[in-house]
Amino acid sequence: MSESSNPPGRVTRIAGPVVAATGLEEARLYDVVRVGELGLIGEVIQLSGDLATIQVYENTSGLRIGEPVVSSGAPLVAQLGPGLLGRVYDGLQRPLADLAAATGNFLERGVVASPLPLERRWHFTPQVAPGQNVGPGDVLGVVPESQTIEHRLLVPPGVSGRVMDIGSGTFTVQEPVVVLELAGTRRELTLMQQWPVRRPRPYQAKLDPDRPLLTGTRIIDTFFPVAQGGAAIIPGGFGTGKTVTEQSLARWAEADVVVYVGCGERGNEITEVVEEFPTLEDPRHGAPLMERTILIANTSNMPVAAREASIYTGITLAEYYRDMGYNVLLLADSTSRWGEALREISSRLEEMPGEEGYPAYLATRLSEFYERSGRVRCLATSGAERTGSVTVIGAVSPPGGDFSEPMTHNSLRVVGTFWALDYDLSRRRHFPAINWMRSYTLYHLEEWYARTSAPDWNSLAREAMALLQREVELLEIVQLVGPDALAESQRLVLAVARMLREDFLQQSAYHQMDRFCPLDKTYWMLRAILVFHQRTTTALAAGTPLERITSLPIVAEMARMKELPVEDAPGQLQALIQRIESSL
Repeated sequence: MSESSNPPGRVTRIAGPVVAATGLEEARLYDVVRVGELGLIGEVIQLSGDLATIQVYENTSGLRIGEPVVSSGAPLVAQLGPGLLGRVYDGLQRPLADLAAATGNFLERGVVASPLPLERRWHFTPQVAPGQNVGPGDVLGVVPESQTIEHRLLVPPGVSGRVMDIGSGTFTVQEPVVVLELAGTRRELTLMQQWPVRRPRPYQAKLDPDRPLLTGTRIIDTFFPVAQGGAAIIPGGFGTGKTVTEQSLARWAEADVVVYVGCGERGNEITEVVEEFPTLEDPRHGAPLMERTILIANTSNMPVAAREASIYTGITLAEYYRDMGYNVLLLADSTSRWGEALREISSRLEEMPGEEGYPAYLATRLSEFYERSGRVRCLATSGAERTGSVTVIGAVSPPGGDFSEPMTHNSLRVVGTFWALDYDLSRRRHFPAINWMRSYTLYHLEEWYARTSAPDWNSLAREAMALLQREVELLEIVQLVGPDALAESQRLVLAVARMLREDFLQQSAYHQMDRFCPLDKTYWMLRAILVFHQRTTTALAAGTPLERITSLPIVAEMARMKELPVEDAPGQLQALIQRIESSL
C-alpha cells in the first residue's frame, strides 16, 4: 500500500471505529489511510472542510488524540492474480496464515501482508503474439493456478494497445510478462492487477437469467431454483441451518469457483469452515475443494468496520474470475452482521437513523451489492466470446426469526429467490428447513427444465406443490374436528404429502448417498411419488381400503429412494415405478 508524500494529518476525535482527523486536505472520499503510531488501516468516509471522518478497520483501543494520519492517495483495492484460490483472508484481503506466521496466533494491529504469494513463480503460456492489437478483456495468456482452474491473464479494463513483447516461462506476480504500446507510450503488464473493491468490474452486456444454478438440493432445484447469475437470500433464526445449507451449496452447486465470506459469524463456525474445507474433496474433479475456493473470514469479535469491507472484497474477487469466463458462487454468511456494522458506524457518525436504527441508505447499499450479481458477456475485443456469472446467496439472521425486519425486508426487494428457513421444521429435525409455503422464486426457468430435464418436469413440480398446499388446508381441518372427519381420499392426500415431505424434501447434508441429488435422480424420485398417488387414487375409487394401500411393501421401498447410489438411481427408480403400477 503506497503512501502519499503529503504531510500527515492529526487525530482530533475518536468514537470507536470512527475517527476524525484534520490536515488531510489532499484526501479524497474512500481513500485508504494509516491511523496512529501503529498504522491502523482506515478509509475516509466523509469530508467536511478540513475535517476528514475515517472508519478504521482495526481495533482503535489505545489510540490518542494528536496521533498522525497518513493518506495513501488511493481507495481500498483488491490484489488480483494467480494465488488467490485456496487461501484464507480477512476482510481487508490480508492472508491470515501469513499474519499468524508474522505475529503468532493473536494478530497484532497495523500488520500488513501481500494477498498474493510474491515469491512463487507461475508458468505463463502466451496466447497472443508480438504485433497483435489487444483491448480490454482480451486473454493475453494462461497460468495453471490449480488442478481445476486455468487462470487467464486479461488486458485490464481501460487498457489497449499493440503487443510489443510477451514472455513465456515462469514469472512472479510482480515481473512484467507483456509490454503494450499505444500512441508511442509503453505499458508493462504483470500477472497481478488491482481493482477498487467498491467499483463494479465492467462487462459487455448482462444476459437473461435463463438457466438455473443446480445445487443438488432437491427442494431448491425442484421448487425454488435460483438462476445462474441470480441472487437469493436464506433468512432464518438461530439453529435453522443457514451455515450448513451454504456449506452444502459451496460443495455441490454447479459453480467453477466458490467465494465464501464469513461476515461477522461466530468464531467457532468460521473455525469449522476453515478446518473442514481443506479436508473436503471436490466432487466434480476429485481434487481438494480448496483448489477452487476462496475463504474470507471476518468473525464477530473482529472490528465491525471490516465487515463491510469483507463483502466488497468478496464480490470483487468473484467478478475477477467471472471476467475469465467462469461461473462463480458467492456465499455471504451473514449479511445481517454487515447491516449491524452499518448501523453501528452510522450511529458513531451521528447520522439520522432509519427503521430500527439502521441507516437510511441501507436499501441502497444492499441493492448495490446484490446487483453486482449476474450472468454476463465478458469484456473482449478479439478472440472467442466468453460468458461468466456471479451468483450471490446471502444468509440473513433476523432477530427472533422476524422476516419483516429491515435487513430481510430490504433484501427481498432486490433478490429473485427467497428460501425461508423455518424454526418449527428445524425443531422437528426436518432439514433443509426451507418452508415450502413461504419460499418462492421469481426466475422463470420452466423452459430450461422442460428442454433439459424432462418435458413433464414442470407439471410434476406443480402437482407436488398442490399436494403440499392441500395438506396444509387439511391439517387445519384436522386441528378443528379431528382426523376421523376426513374422507379416505383426503387421508390419502395427507399420506402422499407426508411421503413428499419425508422421502423427497428431507435431505441429509451428512448422508453419503443423500447429500447430493442430481437432476435425473430428483426427477425419477418425484415421478415415483406422483405415480403412486395417481394409482392409489384410482385403487381407492375402485374400493380398495386405504389401510391396505399404505401397508403395501412398495411404500417401504419408496421411503428408501434417497439412499440409492447416484449412478444407479434412474434405472432403479424406473423399475420401482413399474412395481408401483403392477401392485396397484
